[in-house]
Order: sequence, then C-alpha cells, then structure tokens
Amino acid sequence: MEKHLKIAIFQLSLFGINTYIVFDPIKHEGVIIDPGISNPREEKALIDFINRENLKITNIINTHLHIDHAIGDSIVAEKFEAPVLAHEDDLPLGKGIVQQAQMFGLTTNPQTPEITSFINDGDIIKVGDGELKVLHVPGHSPGSIVLYDESDHFLIAGDVLFKGSIGRTDLQGGNHSALISGIKTKLMPLPDNTIVYPGHGEPTTIGEEKLYNPFLR
Repeated sequence: MEKHLKIAIFQLSLFGINTYIVFDPIKHEGVIIDPGISNPREEKALIDFINRENLKITNIINTHLHIDHAIGDSIVAEKFEAPVLAHEDDLPLGKGIVQQAQMFGLTTNPQTPEITSFINDGDIIKVGDGELKVLHVPGHSPGSIVLYDESDHFLIAGDVLFKGSIGRTDLQGGNHSALISGIKTKLMPLPDNTIVYPGHGEPTTIGEEKLYNPFLR
C-alpha cells in the first residue's frame, strides 16, 4: 500500500527532545508535533525545512505540555498561523510552564502555550490524504496522548513509550499504574511492525517493546 505521510525528525537541544513534522509530500500539508525549539538556530532549521518542502502547516500538536515539548508553541503558531492542539487534562501544566522552567533550573522565560483546541481519545487529525488517530494514554502526564497512523504503520509516542523504557511518572500529575495500563491496553495490541517514534531517543517498534521492554513484563 502506498504511504501517504512522511516524517521529518529534529533532535533539539532542550533535554534532547525529538520534534516531528509529519507531512503529505503530495498535498504539501503538514503538522508540527512537540515544537521543542529553544534557540534561533533550531527555529531556522525547522522553518527552512518547511519552506523547502513548500508545506502548509495545518496544526501544531502537543503530545503533552511539559516544557521541552511545548516551549516553541508560540513561535511556530505565530509564524505559520496554525492552531495549537493539546489534551485538556494537561492545561495546568501549560499554565505552569514558567514554574517548570524554574524547577529544571532553566534561565529561559517561556511563553505560556495558548491552546486553540482540545483533542480527545479517538479524534482523527487529517494531514493531507493521511490521518493521525489520537490515543489518550495518561500517566506521564494527565493529558499525554500519542498519534497513530494505521495506514503508514507508525506511532508518535511523545513521552509515553521509549525504546526499552517508559515515560517517567515522578513529575506533576504522573501515575505509574495508569501509564502501564494505557500502554498495555492501547499500544501493545497494535501491529508488531508499527514504528514507534518517541519524544526522546531512537525509534523502536511495538513488536520489539513487547519482547524486550522490562517495564511491560
């Protein structure tokens, strides 16, 4: 089956965040997921790619509202005049982004993300001829979501699932049992060949995590 969507990965400096652009190269539409840009060089790299691919950015999507995933929301929202999406349960995190910066000892003074629309479990986000399905998997944060492309067999996992690990649950709103339950009931039933693109680190697959992830035994 012909693939609809492609993925560009930007490995950025703030906590090694992976920012993704998922795009339809034929329709020239794309979404920015977790804009972790925190300096002009990273901003330029993102914008140059979008201009080079001649993309219209239709949405900016936050898998959750921890500072490393949302610090660039206002920059890209203003630049591309696109709505910013997140799950409502993470609003307290977004409103406390300055406090997050202080907690991690960052000298930056981030702008509070302005969420345009809330996304919920089961929502479908169109990207050109492709689709991303929202799966709400709380535990790393109350509003953590992942984005699943059934047709192209990939998952943008945010900080829910990593290669050989899971998201930390010792931050505000974390819940270990909820995270494990959500991963087992919503992600592990997906096809083994589903590629998992995490918020930090290298990609993996659902099949690999079923076999080797020690947190899911």
